[in-house]
Amino acid sequence: MIRTRVIPCLLLKNAGLVKTVKFKDPKYVGDPINAIRIFNEKGVHELIFLDITASIEEKRINFEIISDIASECFMPLGYGGGIKTTHDIQRILNTGVEKVVINSYAIHNPEFIKNASDMFGSQSIVVSIDAKKNIFGFYEVFISGGKIKTKYNPVQLVQEMEKLGAGEIIINSIDRDGSQTGYDIPLIKSISESVSIPVVACGGAGKIEDFGAAVYEGGASAVAAGSMFVYYGKHRAVLINFPTDDELKKVLI
Repeated sequence: MIRTRVIPCLLLKNAGLVKTVKFKDPKYVGDPINAIRIFNEKGVHELIFLDITASIEEKRINFEIISDIASECFMPLGYGGGIKTTHDIQRILNTGVEKVVINSYAIHNPEFIKNASDMFGSQSIVVSIDAKKNIFGFYEVFISGGKIKTKYNPVQLVQEMEKLGAGEIIINSIDRDGSQTGYDIPLIKSISESVSIPVVACGGAGKIEDFGAAVYEGGASAVAAGSMFVYYGKHRAVLINFPTDDELKKVLI
């Protein structure tokens, strides 16, 4: 059995499944319910769905699609996008979602993470951090789909989020998003060495060997990917896929 979680991280836009490259140009890749059914058959460890326009466009959370997704999932499920109140969290968890993923609002209102973790437990509260390098080679945190730079560096932010009660961190490299060129190992390592809570590596996976690098070189507790699980081949044909346990055992334990 594979102890390291391998997590498809799927992006939603207007209830459709999309994929981006460096957080830009979302391309439609299919129906999320169909993708879930395929992942169910393949025995996926966990799923994360992120609505990439909910916060940017300040849209109402689509609780209907969340409920539809949760009712189809046979595996643990996380959802993020547009979450701003504990009532939002309660409604999402009531659908059967196990974890909520908070990004922009964790920056706008850090105390929200404390309130949420106190109310629902740290195990339900995940903070997702999007980072990229500036021209001087230093990492900076961005929000609103990578459009707005914050005052934070990733290490500073994850340490604050852990103190406030976040139970897990997703660290996503904007520079590597959709590239399938491998994870940003120095970024992942800097985060995993800074906190004691689980760190999920995201952004750049292109082959199963990248998972091993994120875990054994970067110190990640789990790995997430998007393009690798929705595209196939050098021409990036849309094909929902997931490695077998035998394939994963070659690089993970």
